[in-house]
Amino acid sequence: MMLLAQSLDLSDKEFQLFREIIYRETGIHMSDKKKKLIVARLSKRLRALNLSTFTEYYNYLNQSPDSDTEIVNLVNRVTTNKTDFFRERHHFDFLLKELYPRVIEEGRRSGSRKLRIWSAGCSSGEEPYTLAMVTLEAFKAERGWDIKILATDLDTEILGKAITGVYQTQAVTPVPREYLLKYFIRKGEHYEVAGALRSMVSFRRLNLMDETFPMKHPFDIIFCRNVIIYFDTKTKEDLLNKFYRHLKPKGHMFIGHSESLMHMKDKYRYLRHTIYQKV
Repeated sequence: MMLLAQSLDLSDKEFQLFREIIYRETGIHMSDKKKKLIVARLSKRLRALNLSTFTEYYNYLNQSPDSDTEIVNLVNRVTTNKTDFFRERHHFDFLLKELYPRVIEEGRRSGSRKLRIWSAGCSSGEEPYTLAMVTLEAFKAERGWDIKILATDLDTEILGKAITGVYQTQAVTPVPREYLLKYFIRKGEHYEVAGALRSMVSFRRLNLMDETFPMKHPFDIIFCRNVIIYFDTKTKEDLLNKFYRHLKPKGHMFIGHSESLMHMKDKYRYLRHTIYQKV
């Protein structure tokens, strides 16, 4: 008999056990206020596995031969994936009007025409595809540039949506009409990203809590927006230090509207609101 979501109860002890798993796997600290959210989001996994209690689910996560796969499922359930095209538009205005003209000029002067961008916590793809549109527009008159965008996220389901690259009409409302016509293919009530965007963006699963990242070469630009707000102080600093190591000298770091790097002035120089440069 299928269990009803409201019949499942999460004790304080069980809640603490799941908080520890979530923190270990994602760096996200779940406050006491998140107990109901955990019940709501994880109940589907208990029903899918035909488990009756959260203790059974906890044991499954730790003892089952499929525990690694189920940890991924748990992470997919508890992570937040709010994003939009052209979210925090001033970041993209800065790229178009200030940073990219300097990058292009430096490329002409030095002959080095390579640009690497990382969208960390890319969710369903709106951010990296926005980066691709803005970058293609800025460099449309240039030749010989090698430009790539890496887009990573922990949530495998949301990455699947990003790779598919199909969005409802409402989702593309923030996209300027000229970009929409140029970089999307309309299919009924949906819009699909065109090949020009797909060829620039590569999607990968990556856990920002890993001690080291597999990328061998540093980035000119890193976007990690509205991600670190979910972390405690130590986790934030550890992650920002890892980003620092993966940024080129004088590389640029973009963060979310409610985040700040002012406590790390020895590593990041403030340029504009939520825009920093590696010291």
